[in-house]
Amino acid sequence: MAEEPAHHTQKLSWRFPRAFWLANGAELCERAAYYGMFISLFRYLNTDIGFTDPQTGLITALFAGGIYFFPTFMGIMADKIGFKQALMLAFTLLTAGYAVLGAFQLRSTAVAALTLIMLGGAIIKPVISGTVAKCSDAAHRARAMSIFYMVVNIGSFSGKGLAGYLNEALGLHYINYYAAGMSCVALLLVTIFYRNVDTAGVGKTVGEALRGLWTVMHNFRFLSLILIIAGFWLIQGQLYGAMPTFIERVLGKGYKPEWLANINPLTVVLLVVPITHLVRRFRPENAIGIGLLIIPFTALTIALGSALSALVGGSINMGLFSVHPLILMIIIGIALQGLAECFLSPKFLEYASKQAPKGEVGLYLGYQHLTTFFAWLLGFIAAGLLLNEYCPDPRKLDEPTRHEWRQATDPTYEFTLNESLRPQLGDQIPMPASIRQALREHALSIPETARLSELKPRSERARDPSRRWRIEEPLFTIILRRDGGGKPVALKARPTSVHAEPVPDDGETGFLLPTELHKTLQDDEPIADPLQKALAERGTTLPEGAKAFKVEDGDKEKETWKIALVHGSIEEAKLETDADARAAGRERANRDVLVHGTVARSTEQMGPLPAEYENAHYIWFAFTGIGVLAFFAMLVFKFVTNTLDMNLELPGGALLNVGRTAVICTIGGALGTAALTWALWSTGALPRLADFLTSFLPGYGMSWPGALIGVLWGALIGLVGGGVLAGLYNTVALRIAGVPRQTEA
Repeated sequence: MAEEPAHHTQKLSWRFPRAFWLANGAELCERAAYYGMFISLFRYLNTDIGFTDPQTGLITALFAGGIYFFPTFMGIMADKIGFKQALMLAFTLLTAGYAVLGAFQLRSTAVAALTLIMLGGAIIKPVISGTVAKCSDAAHRARAMSIFYMVVNIGSFSGKGLAGYLNEALGLHYINYYAAGMSCVALLLVTIFYRNVDTAGVGKTVGEALRGLWTVMHNFRFLSLILIIAGFWLIQGQLYGAMPTFIERVLGKGYKPEWLANINPLTVVLLVVPITHLVRRFRPENAIGIGLLIIPFTALTIALGSALSALVGGSINMGLFSVHPLILMIIIGIALQGLAECFLSPKFLEYASKQAPKGEVGLYLGYQHLTTFFAWLLGFIAAGLLLNEYCPDPRKLDEPTRHEWRQATDPTYEFTLNESLRPQLGDQIPMPASIRQALREHALSIPETARLSELKPRSERARDPSRRWRIEEPLFTIILRRDGGGKPVALKARPTSVHAEPVPDDGETGFLLPTELHKTLQDDEPIADPLQKALAERGTTLPEGAKAFKVEDGDKEKETWKIALVHGSIEEAKLETDADARAAGRERANRDVLVHGTVARSTEQMGPLPAEYENAHYIWFAFTGIGVLAFFAMLVFKFVTNTLDMNLELPGGALLNVGRTAVICTIGGALGTAALTWALWSTGALPRLADFLTSFLPGYGMSWPGALIGVLWGALIGLVGGGVLAGLYNTVALRIAGVPRQTEA
């Protein structure tokens, strides 16, 4: 579709060239793959690859930031080699990167794989958006972009949703295989069906791109706006950074942070149209200011989740369902993020264009994605450092503290089995007496006929897999026989002997069941009502909780099912990666052997978290502070730039009086210190903060003389701080104005 000027009589349609739809199909696959991987990346690098929290934060920051830094330069390459060749290269890199990330759980291969994914993703961004632009004229551009953004949101939503299921059913590393598969599908689409669009006359050289970047980075006014808005996206980015790990360490697994993150795009889809209509007459800076005002409350809401938990207990009854108080606050916080985005995003480009020098708007807007680059770079580094300080990796704790943490986060966990008993665990063996005694000591009583049955490891390809056992009481064996064509011909149930072996089939033992009942048997699922009824008619009533388990015996002529009552399970939990164990000269990684019961404790029955996690909510207070800083920075930026735009030069009235500001801050510092001291002294809250202030301010303490000294310290800090801040403000204002600072007479 050639580029033509819009005309008010032109009839609009939803018909676009084939390349447009293929590009959107490839984008759908790429976004589903990327967001599915990205929502799990922080946890995967930490738990499966073995990076520490700070290392994980740094690596994720470089990876995510790079995807938003390199598209300008990758777009130049795409213009040179053609869009089809660029897309084929990109999806080849993505397929290889995702596959390597899942297949080899080593630090070196993880970094190499993320580099491939970063480069492939950086190619995709300009090429797909360029195809959409080239396949639509000016009149149809809005419709084309609306389809494109809808596809992006569908890919994001579906990718994260499926990632939650894969993580729960198979493990984090299988998400990477899913991402590789989606990228491979996109590669096939592009290779077979995509045809190049005309790129004649577009693009620029690398030198021009670097000079443009240098120009933008040296414009203090535009760079200030970029950094302020980065504060917004820095908090938004914690959906993929701190939030998933925070949930699993504070509440445990099973809360599906991947699904919770989808509340954000869902909120945007529902509210962006009415809010965009609402703010259509707002000045851009006012709409952006509303978004920046809301964003600190998104983090503050999550920070207050622990206080709500302490107030109302472990669950809140919502009528049709119950929800953990912290999860409720996270849901509200994520919804507020989507609401804030609806105010900020539609007006940002309009406002950013006003900050660019005349005649260079296109150049500057070409680098507006630097907001996300700085947000991701700084945000993920902060997430790693804050998690390490306030919400540490439980594998790094000592054994008693790990036990306390599991009691607080795993509703079926009972205790950790002594490592010396591990060699006695086996497959299809009677329960060893020593393990039975250990269970009894922890009030877990099991019948004499209970046995151990080893399960398949979740990762069979692992050199040293974590093993799992089921504690079961066998009841029946059900055998389905088939004829040579595979058709079921007989279904027979036989009781299990005291030694847990099926009674020999002598033709008389056991009884036949209707053959069609084999369809009701599901592995690791309760016995269906029709089979329960058939057994009852034959004088056998199964105990409540009996389940069916398929036995893999390799016999194609029959299908064997074991009916058993489960009394618990035992599983290994690694404390380090296999690579770390080999580096330390050990064949096997250190691990705990965990015993689980069958009845899950309610959230009210869960134990408290260890002391190491009592300040985990400080993470979100830190991000709240960043949001508040961004909001007030925007107010200052708006005041200075509006003054410049109205007066063309900065009058003295727009600068702060250093002496007056210092006096005001002196009074504020004294009163603020007095109020803080009263709060700490009267309530006894935040003892660590009180200890810090006592060590930081000589003579300060929770006494009348100490409080008076604290007021004096507050006044002194206010005096110095107010003067310094006023001076910095004046310097920044003059830099934005682009005029040299003059020495006052």
